[in-house]
Order: sequence, then C-alpha cells, then structure tokens
Amino acid sequence: MKLVVFGAHSPTGRLVTAMAMAAGHTVTAITLRPADFPFCDHRVQVAAADAMDADAVDWVVRGHDAVISVIGAPSSWKPVTVCSQIAYNIVKAAINHGVRRLLCVGSAALDAADLSPAALLRQRAMRPVVLASSHAVQRDVRCMEKIVRGNGLDWTLFRPGRLVGRSDVTDYRIVTRPAPRLLTSRVDLAHALVREITQCDYVGETIYVATARRVQ
Repeated sequence: MKLVVFGAHSPTGRLVTAMAMAAGHTVTAITLRPADFPFCDHRVQVAAADAMDADAVDWVVRGHDAVISVIGAPSSWKPVTVCSQIAYNIVKAAINHGVRRLLCVGSAALDAADLSPAALLRQRAMRPVVLASSHAVQRDVRCMEKIVRGNGLDWTLFRPGRLVGRSDVTDYRIVTRPAPRLLTSRVDLAHALVREITQCDYVGETIYVATARRVQ
C-alpha cells in the first residue's frame, strides 16, 4: 500500500515509518524538517509540508491508499486547535481524492470525562496543574475525533494510554473499551497501526492498545 504518515518525525511516527517499510508498504513521511529525517530508502518519500496548511495536505494525500496521523500537541494553558485543524485538512483531502482508509491517534486521557464525580475530584486534587494545562489539548483531541468519525471514511481511532519506551513489540492486546491504568509502548502502538491499516479489523471503532506488563 501507499501510505502517507503525518507526524512522521515524532517518536511514534518514526516507528510507524520503519514498520511500514518492513511490511512492504511505501511511505510518504510528512515532516517540517526533511533534512533531519532518519530514513533513506527507496520506499520512503520525505515531504516537507505544514499539516496546518490545507493546500499542502491536499497535495500530499493525493495518490495514496491510506493515511496515518500520529500528530499530537503539547500541554498548554491556551486554546489549542492543532489536532482538530489537521484532522479537518486530512479528512477534506481524503474525500477529495477518494482515500477511504484513515487511522488517527488520540489519547486514553479523554476517558476521564466518563469517570464518576468523586474520581474526578481525586484526580484534580492529586494533579491540579497537570490536569488544568492538558484540558485544552484534550478538548482539541476530542474535536479531532468528532471530525474523523463524522465524514463517512473508513476510520479507526487509537487511544493509547501512558506512552512508554520499549525496544521490542510485546504480546499487547487490542481492546474496544476503556482500560484502567492503561500503559502503551510506542513500539506496540506503531505495530498496531501498521497491522490495522491492512487488516481492517476495527473499521469505525475506537480502540486501545494495552501493552503487556512484562520485564524486558
């Protein structure tokens, strides 16, 4: 398949690119710093494009079979629109060019909205500064998910838990409902994204990648 990966220069994006190459796909890696991109391979085309620019996104999506977005935003006290604006640009471009398959990475932190009032109070008491600064990002990610779900594409949303580094893929599990204290390694998340792009087991679903808690 011909894949376009947004956020390809992020830690997860680099893993997705490497695993997609190993699986025989060709990848267009979107980055603002093409000269620093660590892969040089005939199966990877590096494109310098600002994903906040709708015209640039339309240009890079054309001619591909599927889109993977692993773009995130850092915590901020100010309103954030990065994830939602990029999702809007990607969805619009995908529709324009008949690209049906779309995978986007969000966050399991959104499930905090479903906690009981008592649980939310406990969280705020323990981490008031962190929760306040991440609220704007969570609202943006929730808006991103709404955009992805609402446009008739063959989408899958990934909600990883706390991201950790591992050197190998574990016997991780894919679950379709919130998991408490979810831990997700970046390599497991990347593996799940590349696998789902072709297997299409969870089209139209929001899924969680639960990393096996084993000792390396």
